This record gives sequence, structure tokens and C-alpha cells, in this order.
Amino acid sequence: MRSTFRTPDGVTLGIEQFGDAAAPLVLLVGGTTMLSWPDALCAALARGGRRVVRYDLRDSGASTTLDPEAPAYTLRDLAADAAALARGLDDRPAHLAGIGVGGMVAQVAALDHPDAFSALTLAGTRPVAPGPADDDLPDHDAATMGRLFALPMPDWSDRAAVAEFAAAGAEVLGDDPAAARTTAERVFDRTPGTGPAVATANQMGMVFSRLDCAPRWRERLPGLAIPTLVVHGRRDLFFPVGNGEALAREIPGARLLVLERAAAAIPDTAADEVAAAMLAL
Repeated sequence: MRSTFRTPDGVTLGIEQFGDAAAPLVLLVGGTTMLSWPDALCAALARGGRRVVRYDLRDSGASTTLDPEAPAYTLRDLAADAAALARGLDDRPAHLAGIGVGGMVAQVAALDHPDAFSALTLAGTRPVAPGPADDDLPDHDAATMGRLFALPMPDWSDRAAVAEFAAAGAEVLGDDPAAARTTAERVFDRTPGTGPAVATANQMGMVFSRLDCAPRWRERLPGLAIPTLVVHGRRDLFFPVGNGEALAREIPGARLLVLERAAAAIPDTAADEVAAAMLAL
């Protein structure tokens, strides 16, 4: 069931719910749209007795969209959105999960709003903001990034062209092109407009390159005191697996689940394995 949620600060967030509304809440931060989280994983978590809510970050999907080229909010505002949504949906602390750039939001949310969350899952992300990685972290694979950014931009008003662009990018990254094509079509259908700025915010998350992500949070990770699962694809060339390994080392008691056949996206074939690990927290 899809709807919207309005935070106390007046931000509209597009949400979709699965499972029993009275069950413990698992809140899935989009990276950037809610469709970054596969339907199969949402369904598996719901079968496991959880109320699952996935949502769009600002400037994507059904959430507040203003100017993705000049976002008037910070990473910490996005973290506050997650906490407001968790508190507004349930009076109990939620299991918070973030994927990709959504994993950065989730880390900061858990650090800044510890009372709102009971567990944390971080999928395909890293402990520093977009931009140059710390010297001890593996950066994006240079050859892969060269191939990725050599792809010509599509006509953002052409649904088929956008879907083919997403499929080509997935092939470069080692993800499933057919799944990426289908997801891109669904994202396109939920995008509020076809202008390049809005389209790239929805399809590529480019708004994150313009966000104020200061101050750093990596040094605060040893202070996290909630059960944490780190999920990472062994074949991830965008955020190589060393980033997930660093997160698991630096968060006390964190469990690392490496998906041997996965790249950046969580494939449907891994949904049950990931859900089982999340449910065990």
C-alpha cells in the first residue's frame, strides 16, 4: 500500500507498506528511491513478521521535490526525516536499513537519533560521504567508472531510452540488466517530471553529489550500540567490498554478510538470505 507521510518539519515522504501494521517496524531508506529495495526482500521481511515500510528520499519518487540541482537540505536533514518517519509510524524503536547512499543516511540517523532505532542494516554503502574516499577505503573501480560515465545520457522524457540506459549501466556494474530495466521503468513512472535534474535525481541519485554531508561521521561509528548487519556484494565495483568490511570492523558487534554473486544491487535470489539475517538482529 502506497501513501505519503508528512514530517513535523513539513516534508512529504512517499512510502509503501508491507505486512501487518501492528508488527515491529523495519524502515527501509531509499537510495534514492524506495525501489532500491527489491519487492522480494520486502515480501520476505513481511512474511517474517515485520511491518515493512520503504520510502523515497527527498527529491525522488513521491517525496518533496523542489530543486535537485540546489538542494536546500543536508545529509543530517535526511537523517532527521528517517527518525521522524520511524517515530510517526510506531511508538517503538524501528529497525533501520539503508542501501547505497541511503546507507549513509541510515548511519547518521542511528548516530544522531539513537532513541528512534533498535537495529541497523547497511547494504552496499561506505562510512564516508560521496567524494574522495579515505586512504584506507577502496574507491570506485576506475575502469568501471570510466565505462559508466562514457555512456551517453538518454532523452529523459523517453521511458524506453531511460530504461535502456539503466540496463547498460547495470551491465557495466555487474548487476542484472533486465532487473535494472524493469526498475528504471517503475522509477520513471513515479518521477514527478522528465527534466534532466529531476530524472537524474531519481534514476542516478545525482542530488547526493550536491549535498552538504559535513561533518564526518566515520569516527563516531564505534559509539553505535545497536545490533548491526552489514550486507555487501562481493562483486560490487561502485563501493567495493572493503567498504563493507570497514563498517563491520568499526561498528561494535556488527555482522558482515557478503553476497558472493552480487554486485551493487541486492538480487532477488539473495532476498531470503538477506531477510533471514535482518530478522535475526
